[in-house]
Amino acid sequence: MRAVVFLGQRPDRAWTTRQVAEATRVPVGYLSKVLQALVRAGIIQSVRGIYGGYQLASPPACLTALEVINSVDPIRRIRRCPLGLVQHSARLCPLHRRVDDAIALAEKAFADATIGELLAESDKYVACGLSKNGYRRQPARGPVSPPAGETRAAARTRRRRAAAPQKRKRPPNTSFTPARRRGTMSA
Repeated sequence: MRAVVFLGQRPDRAWTTRQVAEATRVPVGYLSKVLQALVRAGIIQSVRGIYGGYQLASPPACLTALEVINSVDPIRRIRRCPLGLVQHSARLCPLHRRVDDAIALAEKAFADATIGELLAESDKYVACGLSKNGYRRQPARGPVSPPAGETRAAARTRRRRAAAPQKRKRPPNTSFTPARRRGTMSA
């Protein structure tokens, strides 16, 4: 859902999987599979070429949240007893009927909400934690972006290396000479 909201906020160009993943903080491997499912469903389209990537296939106002959800992981209604009880084969027990009613309410709420409405509300609130520049909002305790001239990936690598314990270099082993290692030394 965050990827579709991100693409809806920025319809002017195509965005690569890596750019969408960085902006939405979704792992690239997982996002790639989600984007493929969205393409198969016709919700987004892939654009080939040097400036290729993904963009919405239709205006955000024409796209419901339920369509996005069902294209990736469909909502499953309870049609028969999940426990397989014979007593409940004709109709659902009261518990499972109420659970199915709750699922139906959630399904209706998603069907009534368009991506365009979510984007219109994001003018007041930040949608899915995404700021207007495409990055998730950071807590107030740290910097929002890496130092000038440094990419986010480079900053992450620098921090990881600084936090890693330093490996101790072993002194060279002087007890072996090349002749001893080959077994050619005479006694």
